[in-house]
Order: sequence, then structure tokens, then C-alpha cells
Amino acid sequence: MDTGQKAPIGRPRGFDPDEALERAMRVFWEQGYEGASLTDLTSAMGITRTSMYAAFGNKEELFRKALERYEEGPASYGVTALREPSARQVATAFLDGSVRATTSSGCPAGCLGVQGSLAAGDSGSGARDILAAWRDGHVSLLRDRFQQAVDEGDLPPAADPYLLARYIMTVANGIAVQAAGGATREDLQQVAGMALRSWPPATGPDQLDG
Repeated sequence: MDTGQKAPIGRPRGFDPDEALERAMRVFWEQGYEGASLTDLTSAMGITRTSMYAAFGNKEELFRKALERYEEGPASYGVTALREPSARQVATAFLDGSVRATTSSGCPAGCLGVQGSLAAGDSGSGARDILAAWRDGHVSLLRDRFQQAVDEGDLPPAADPYLLARYIMTVANGIAVQAAGGATREDLQQVAGMALRSWPPATGPDQLDG
């Protein structure tokens, strides 16, 4: 019996915004911002362009929301690592998480936050800026955590929190690029381990080897 209720125009029955955003995230992750056409996105999301615009805004806004979902999911290791008890363990957890996230089976290789707009032209400048700010945000979080380690005596007084944060982020970005190029998890784990060999020694009374 017809109840008289109809689905909104352009919005198919059963439309799940969370599931649609998850699918969009994977398209951006695999194809990058410019490589992902509106047809690719709406086909993967199972909705029309009208529905996409109504629910998520334009392509750039959809990308921003997809990046937020990526940070809450595959890239959540970044925030989790900050809770480790020592600076060395923070760095280790961050790089280990990067290796796992960029080489997970069933997911695109590499990192959405790195490859999303590497080759973007003028039309992708907005996405490029979004990702640059996203990566800088992680550097700032690491810097603050390493400054705390200096203040607590976990890192030497002469240690440069910003330089250490930038170092860890640069290694993680390199891991992502190598993973996208086909490097194995085992190889990248060795790279992460080598990067930490020059880590400043702990100076506090509760030294941890990590």
C-alpha cells in the first residue's frame, strides 16, 4: 500500500551516508583527488550527483570529509601513538602504525594523506592545501609531545622537538610513498627500525628502550 511517503529526489532508498563516505574515502585513497572523477565517486557511493552534493557538498568538501574519516580510521594510529609513555615509544608507534596502515591487505597501498594530491594541478590546489595542513597538524602534535618529553627529562635538553617531529613525519611520508610503489611490509618495517637507531637516548630516571 502506498503511504504517500517518497524518498527525497535524487536520494535512493537505503542511502547510508557513513557507508557512502567510506567508499568515497577508498576511491580518493586509491586514485588521488584529481584522479577520482565524480562518476567514479558516485558510482562507488551508490548515489547520484544530486545526492552527493546534498549530503556532502562539492568534491572538495567530500574530500575533506573523507580525510576526516581516514584520520578516524586507518590513520588513527597517529593520535594513539601520542599516548605512549616515552618519546621513543611515540616515534616507534607512529612509524609502525604508518607501515601497517600503508600496507594493509584489502586497502589501497600508501597513505591518503600523502598521495591524495601529489600530482594535483590548479584544480586540485584546494585538496593540496587541505592535505598540507593535515600533515602539518600531525607535526605540531608530535612536536608538542616531544617538547613534553624534553620538559620531563625523557629527551635531552638539547633535543629539538620540532626537528624530531619533522623527521618522524618525513620518514612516515617516505614509507607511504614506498608502500604505494609496492614495497613490502617487512622491508618498510626495517626502514622504520633503522630510522630510530639515531633517536636521542632517554635521560630521565625511568629510561625505556621502546
